[in-house]
Amino acid sequence: MTSKDRVLTVLRRGMPDRVPVNYFANPGIDGRLKAHFGLARDDDEGLRRALGVDFRRATPDYRGPRLHADDPARGVVANEWGIRRRWIEHGSGGYWDFCDFPLRDADEETIARWPLPSPDDYDYEAARETARRYSAAGYAVFVGGAGWCDIINGNGMLRGMEQVLVDLATDDPAGALLARRRVELQIEILRRAIEAAEGRADFLWMGEDLGTQIGPLIGLDLYRRALRPLHQRFVDLARSFDLPVMIHTCGSSSWVYEDFIEMGVAAVDTLQPEARDMSPEYLKRTFGGRLAFHGCISTAGPVERGTAVETVAYCRRILEIMMPGGGYAFAPTHELQDDSPTENVVAMYETARRRC
Repeated sequence: MTSKDRVLTVLRRGMPDRVPVNYFANPGIDGRLKAHFGLARDDDEGLRRALGVDFRRATPDYRGPRLHADDPARGVVANEWGIRRRWIEHGSGGYWDFCDFPLRDADEETIARWPLPSPDDYDYEAARETARRYSAAGYAVFVGGAGWCDIINGNGMLRGMEQVLVDLATDDPAGALLARRRVELQIEILRRAIEAAEGRADFLWMGEDLGTQIGPLIGLDLYRRALRPLHQRFVDLARSFDLPVMIHTCGSSSWVYEDFIEMGVAAVDTLQPEARDMSPEYLKRTFGGRLAFHGCISTAGPVERGTAVETVAYCRRILEIMMPGGGYAFAPTHELQDDSPTENVVAMYETARRRC
């Protein structure tokens, strides 16, 4: 099987010749892995090949005018949506943290005037060429990603998480307008990206963080009223191109999986095993055969805190639970953390490649 064959088989909840694998990592461990394999620090493709990664992204990048200013004195950078971030160092590396939340107190009028990107200003030609190249090489090509279509996080990066939850609970018109504006633009960007791929896109990846470690972030009734109709639009977009959908959900999120199945979602991503009702055994027993699974390798477990031997044993256990009957792709639950030993991450991917 090619990588494309493996991933499509899994999305159909079938059994491939080997488990497909995916990779996400923070900069520190990413750099150490490249050094381990003798690669340049910018050789992302070389690292994916070294790890045996089956997935490739063909989502267009923004190439339009600057809509929001950086704040160099504070180390703050802003993207085309106005989301502001700054680099935070910690003991083992660093990460980009969201800050300022410029629409926290914004009313409807302010949000209506807030500059947002035009779908015309994304590089669909580059996405087309990426899809052609990766598809010709046999990889599984996706559009979107875990951060696309995410209402709670996406709005939260501009309004703050507390305000977004208040928006949802109270039907705040300002928050609702921001969500609608973002959805309309993202739907059009993804539509054009799928068309640019010229039949070479294999699935659409979307996201919505819906859980804490101990339970749901919002209630099911609120999800169905405020978020499901917006998510359904992305699923319907994918269906119009005959593409399956995978959705990223952090934390305790299995409470909404029955709705995902009704909506036509093919696969769920992240699968944090530490969170409530997210153990591999529970997910496989409850949803196996009805949903495909992508993730489940904890970035807060043996890969981060154990030895290479413990990492191998842990990964084998997850594979033994999730692989029978098919429908499983091996991946970390989040980006691999900078304090994960290099040898553990190497052992993690070697275990996946050796397991049929």
